[in-house]
Amino acid sequence: MTRKKLEELVDGLGKKKDGLFLGGGSAAIEKQHQGGKMTARERIHVLLDRDSFEEVDLFVEHRSDRFGLGEKSLPADGVVTGFGTVDGRPIFVYSQDFTVIGGSLGEMHAKKICKIMDMALKVGAPVVGINDSGGARIQEGIDSLSGYGQIFFRNTRSSGIIPQIAVIAGPCAGGAVYSPALMDFIFMIEGISKMFVTGPQVVKAATGEEVSAEELGGAHTHATKSGVAHFVLKNEDACFGEVKKLLAYLPSNNAEEPPYRESSDPVARSNPSFLEVVSTNPNKPYDIKKIIVDLVDRDSFLEIQRDYARNMVIGLARMGGNTVGIVANQPYHLAGCLDIDTGDKASRFIRFCDAFNIPLVTLVDVPGFLPGTNQEFGGIIRHGAKILYAYSEATVPKITVIIRKAYGGAYLAMCCRDLGADLVLAWPTAEIAVMGAEGAVNIIFRREIDASLDTNVEREKLLAQYRQEFYNPYEAAKRGYVDQVIDPRETRFKVARALEIFWSKRENGRGKKHGIIPV
Repeated sequence: MTRKKLEELVDGLGKKKDGLFLGGGSAAIEKQHQGGKMTARERIHVLLDRDSFEEVDLFVEHRSDRFGLGEKSLPADGVVTGFGTVDGRPIFVYSQDFTVIGGSLGEMHAKKICKIMDMALKVGAPVVGINDSGGARIQEGIDSLSGYGQIFFRNTRSSGIIPQIAVIAGPCAGGAVYSPALMDFIFMIEGISKMFVTGPQVVKAATGEEVSAEELGGAHTHATKSGVAHFVLKNEDACFGEVKKLLAYLPSNNAEEPPYRESSDPVARSNPSFLEVVSTNPNKPYDIKKIIVDLVDRDSFLEIQRDYARNMVIGLARMGGNTVGIVANQPYHLAGCLDIDTGDKASRFIRFCDAFNIPLVTLVDVPGFLPGTNQEFGGIIRHGAKILYAYSEATVPKITVIIRKAYGGAYLAMCCRDLGADLVLAWPTAEIAVMGAEGAVNIIFRREIDASLDTNVEREKLLAQYRQEFYNPYEAAKRGYVDQVIDPRETRFKVARALEIFWSKRENGRGKKHGIIPV
């Protein structure tokens, strides 16, 4: 072969690639941009380090000839797949191309995604899936459904081994929603992302109910009502920036430790602000986030599911440069009670941290489980048990700080010593008891109160006596349920030191295949 002939072939390769890079064509790309959306490749280049993307299966074509599909060319079969780096660390990525037949998923489209997922699992690197699709490619029938099944299977097999992140950058309907649901984190974008199993038209036909696509499956709905979304951002640039920020906290796989980031924030830094934040009045709320941001390395707290089940705060942070998972009651909302939604929110996060070697720091101020028929009928027993299960199952270092209230079964659920906490610290303000003082006094001293000449005076006297005797951390410390009662100003230092000591903790497996989590 002459050099000239080879140059012609190489030139032909370049032209062929340039044509495929156009996806659905200039008009379709312009329409995508007019809708405030990037193209599939633009998204990948925003996410990955510059010039690091290596595309795989650019030349793949569909094999269907039904319903006129054989006459159509579908560049890259509507999905861009490959690998690259984020902050120099390898990741695998797929990005559905809405400019090509609406990004619909057919047989070869699915095979491309599956190949990338298989590669990621072999290498031990995270997967980021960028979803922008009209759903199953109807023209390919059962092959499309099979494709979804193959993806779901890989999502499940990869779970707990490599981090999986879904970005909803357009419509995501029907069977398409379940791959993101099987992944670890879902990012949505205001005004762009839509997720639903059945769309507004199907809902109206089936139930007569009229609802907009935004109300049914928009970012706000999934951030506040369903809890499906973990992060909601205002635009795509902000979204991919947040994905990169999240990846910086996570190990590449379950065999690695989370990445260390040098911190200029001294671990022995005092926390004088804590004396101002928390009131000794148990009925006065405060914002637990003020405690969290001062406890962890400065500017390191990344809150997850911020607008869902707001009586519980979860997120990733760093202490001494190391990644930790934070689980905390929020007295500002529903007094920090545990309920159905917090059961789902906390347990899933705890299990994620445990899978990826991320120590857990739990901040406790919980008056109990939320009462009411809605909670009981909705299965608070089952959902509350998820937190108990998740903490008991977790083998990573677990440090618990009891700040104020810690009552009854909710005290147990928030990683008490009996659920495997490695170290339990308590502030002098801690109230560790079976129930609130009023309820306890009314039960224990009912006869004395009824027999008194002035029931109110007698009740107040007994309340003061009960609070003085039992509403402190020292009774629990006497019995070893609390390891240390600490000056609140020393909290950061005490927690950081405990994490350093317990980092090498190891617990052997129990020889079982897996437990049966209450779902």
